[in-house]
Amino acid sequence: MLYMFFAPGFEETEAVCTLDMLRRAETPVKSVGIGGKTITGSHGIPVVCDLEDSELSLAGVRGIVLPGGMPGTLNLEKSEVVRTAIDYCVQRDLLICAICAAPSILGRMGLLVGKRFTCFPGFEKLVEGEYTGARVERDGQLITAKGPGCSIPFALEIVRVLVDEATAHKIELNLQ
Repeated sequence: MLYMFFAPGFEETEAVCTLDMLRRAETPVKSVGIGGKTITGSHGIPVVCDLEDSELSLAGVRGIVLPGGMPGTLNLEKSEVVRTAIDYCVQRDLLICAICAAPSILGRMGLLVGKRFTCFPGFEKLVEGEYTGARVERDGQLITAKGPGCSIPFALEIVRVLVDEATAHKIELNLQ
C-alpha cells in the first residue's frame, strides 16, 4: 500500500493529479487526511480522504507521498503521524515521494544530505543536499518534484518504480 498524506492547505493539483495517476496504474494507494477525513486544499477545494491519520497502520506500506502547498507542507511537517511514516520508510528503505515545498520536510529531517533532489524554487535554500532544479529527481528511495506543473511526470516516476515502465508509458500516452 502507498499512502498519500493530505494536510490542510495542500496543493490540490499535486495531490489529486498524483492520486489519479496512481489509481490509473492500479497501484494500491490510500489518501490519508491529517486531522480528519475531509481536508481542504490551499485553493479552497475539499477532498474526502480514504482514511484519517488516527486510522493509519504502516503494516504493509510500500511508500508514502507528500504533496506540497502552503500551509499544507507546514501542517504535514507538524504531524507526528507523518514524521513517524517518514522514519518508518527510511528505516526500511521504502519509497518516499515529495513534491513542491514538501521536500523541505525531508531536508529538515536531514534526509537530503548527500542526495540529489528538486523542489519548488526557493525551498532548496532551507535544506542541505544536492539541489538539481530538475522537474523530477530520483535518488534511491527518494522521488522529488518541482511543483504543480510537474505533477504528471512526478506521478509517472512513482508508477515506474512501483509498477513498471510499460504501465507508466501507457498512462502517459492515454493522457494525450
